[in-house]
Amino acid sequence: MKFSRLLLIPALSLVFAGLSLAEEAVTPQTLPEGQHMYVIERVIPGAGSFSAEKLQSMAQTSCGVLSKMGPKIQWLHSYVTGDKIYCIYLAPSEAMVREHAKQGGFPANFVSEVTTIISPETAK
Repeated sequence: MKFSRLLLIPALSLVFAGLSLAEEAVTPQTLPEGQHMYVIERVIPGAGSFSAEKLQSMAQTSCGVLSKMGPKIQWLHSYVTGDKIYCIYLAPSEAMVREHAKQGGFPANFVSEVTTIISPETAK
């Protein structure tokens, strides 16, 4: 009985992991007409050493602004490095991305539209 329970947990983990892997990745090519993907470089000294609470507060501020701006702008995720945060957003325009930064009190030092995503899969 204990042995079958031990096998059940890893098996369920694989099933749920497979479900998340089955979701189609968001790429510039899969976006609806009029939507674009952007990388925002935010220069924020010391960002890499921010506490979990500080990062949570920043995320909550961002999400609050996003909810006010409506569904046309979406935050996918961010990469926190030493002195910068790189954010991936979907929006109809760079102006909307910059407006989000302004309303949230975040820098948007560079905003670049993503035209293509490559990975090790590209080499095959």
